[in-house]
Amino acid sequence: MASQHYNFALQEFWKGTLGDITSAGVPVKVRLMRVSAYTISQAHQFASSLPAAIATDVTLGSKTANGAGADPGCFDAADGTFLAVPAGAAIDCLAVFKDTGNPATSPLLFYIDGFTVTPNGGDITVQWQNSVPWIAKL
Repeated sequence: MASQHYNFALQEFWKGTLGDITSAGVPVKVRLMRVSAYTISQAHQFASSLPAAIATDVTLGSKTANGAGADPGCFDAADGTFLAVPAGAAIDCLAVFKDTGNPATSPLLFYIDGFTVTPNGGDITVQWQNSVPWIAKL
């Protein structure tokens, strides 16, 4: 499966109801996952559709809607580090979502795959692409 936006997030963006996800007061989080445990579906709207967290979800910092290179329509943030990820099967996808404090109302934003990392009990740093589309582009 290719990386993609969740359609409900795009719908809310166009309606103007998603809010400014780049605001410092709006937590945007990342969850590490395995494709063996999660199949993306455009019917998924909220984080409650995601499998249990492999490690504590990471809150993104230094969010911008322009990417580091001021590319219009791009979302970027500082790289995120998951601490002490338990050893286990390879991790090969992740989801980005706006955290409302309740998984049943936390909108899913992006699904990203195309990588593999095998946790060994140490930290895992997600390094976002340093060019367009950064994390994602509308």
